[in-house]
Amino acid sequence: MDIPPQLTLLDLLRDRLSLKGAKRSCDLQVCGACTILVNGAAVSACTYLAYEARGAEVLTIEGMADGNRLHPIQQAFIDNGAFQCGFCTPGMILAAKSLLDEVPQPSEEKVKEYMEGNICRCTGYRKIVEAILDAAGKTGAEA
Repeated sequence: MDIPPQLTLLDLLRDRLSLKGAKRSCDLQVCGACTILVNGAAVSACTYLAYEARGAEVLTIEGMADGNRLHPIQQAFIDNGAFQCGFCTPGMILAAKSLLDEVPQPSEEKVKEYMEGNICRCTGYRKIVEAILDAAGKTGAEA
């Protein structure tokens, strides 16, 4: 695949690979809607150049589930009602995965601190924090 130097990872995923989970919103790396994982680290795909991901492990929301079984973080978001419109949810879930991979049993304060870069207009964040704390007890090696 020919990857022009200015092509962002978000454009590659959405426009060339038809992976629409990462959302386009701010294009300024401030809202978190486009959060994906590159080699396990949360990045803003709207400003991350696609060529920088060559040879890297890239995880989007589409790759989280194991067949028909949701990842524990995805299930925790459902169980805790941690979304309304769903626009921010893929980025929130990927950011949460990055956090739980780094800190398997985070405090509520750590969750709030880590998730500061992900904006949600609908939920008020309480249920998102609860979902992440719930998932922390269930992810283990699966996170």
